Amino acid sequence: MVDFTHPDSVYENVRSAIAYGVRPAIERQPEYIGQDIGEVAGCGPLEVPVLNDLQGILVMAAQEKQRAVMVDFTHPDSVYENVRSAIAYGVRPVVGTTGLSPEQIQDLAEFAEKASIGALIIPNFSIGMVLLQQAAIAASQHFDHVEIIELHHNQKADAPSGTAIKTAEMLSELGKTYNVPNVEETEKIEGARGCLADEGIRIHSVRLPGLIAHQEVIFGGPGQIYTLRHDTTDRSCYMPGVLLAIRKVQSLTKLIYGLEKIL
Repeated sequence: MVDFTHPDSVYENVRSAIAYGVRPAIERQPEYIGQDIGEVAGCGPLEVPVLNDLQGILVMAAQEKQRAVMVDFTHPDSVYENVRSAIAYGVRPVVGTTGLSPEQIQDLAEFAEKASIGALIIPNFSIGMVLLQQAAIAASQHFDHVEIIELHHNQKADAPSGTAIKTAEMLSELGKTYNVPNVEETEKIEGARGCLADEGIRIHSVRLPGLIAHQEVIFGGPGQIYTLRHDTTDRSCYMPGVLLAIRKVQSLTKLIYGLEKIL
């Protein structure tokens, strides 16, 4: 879902698309193109049409007197070009799609800075997840062993999740190496120990129907285990973060990565 909007109307526009599954509905029934997104979502008219011509929408958005914002909840295969196109037209992107490579993020950051256009890439809009990450940073001062488990619905295309990668990055930037082995490990099945991120941090991914988005950061020490966990039980938890990002991006002149940077 790509939504072009202004802060006063964004809440319902984004809420309808995320909570009511607009994108899957459009993919199954392309005749929804041109209809009101609120009617498609079943939550009443919002006066926002469903369109599938990104370039045409960007041209219209660039002509608006107010600063336009593009909210991108699409797919890892398309998000890079979506964001680059938005910046080129002077439209400020707020990105919730994960799957961008570090090289792509760096390229977009340089492109946004050169254009003096604000952009936000947010792996997870949940304020609760930001609090978990901050708690993990505090715990890392007292534990030398940590692993991350992320669990998502089985329609998620990328693994590990952007949130898990971001959490591992935050811990790896603290100047210490984790999980120094005291035995020589052998994986009887490749990948059994998860993927290895920087500074020895391991990430494990689970994909199952019935899940939404969940993450555990598990610390271990002599005689104790310390577990931090965040569970998304409804996608409405993302709304305050999305709304905050859309308001903040209008005053930025560069790309910022992570919700914690704007709280």
